[in-house]
Amino acid sequence: MDRLILLRHGEAEAGSETWGDFGRRLTARGREASAAVASALADVGLIPDLALVSAAVRTRETWAAMSGLLPGCEVRFEDALYLAEASEMQLLVREAGGAGVVLVVGHNPGLQELAEALMMEASGPAGTLSRIRAGFPTSAAVAFAFDVNGRPVFDGFFQPDPLG
Repeated sequence: MDRLILLRHGEAEAGSETWGDFGRRLTARGREASAAVASALADVGLIPDLALVSAAVRTRETWAAMSGLLPGCEVRFEDALYLAEASEMQLLVREAGGAGVVLVVGHNPGLQELAEALMMEASGPAGTLSRIRAGFPTSAAVAFAFDVNGRPVFDGFFQPDPLG
């Protein structure tokens, strides 16, 4: 793996009477913001080869809003990513094998914890680390490249315009 992109699902409705937390759907704003972040990733050439997406409805809908802007990406819907801890996410990423650019579409708090740990290891910008620590925002993504020794190198933070 050359790069890892961690992306939190788009803004979701408060609840689902039928399916509980797992079945929460994206809001219109969540769909728009997810597409905006996908466009920003594509604009800088961060096109994933593999997307590991939580099986929850809101993460599937996030991927659906993004996928047309990220062509040629294989997608795997992973039950194990639903509310996964950072260590579980890392294991799934490692098991993904040799994919060049891997995108993980998941949930807090595990996504935030993994992003924070990688930012600290990468000595990423303090301002970005503060944003992540304050609560990894919906539809936000953080990217890491990996050096020859497998250490993360901060490669960008992407968030839709909150006023858009």
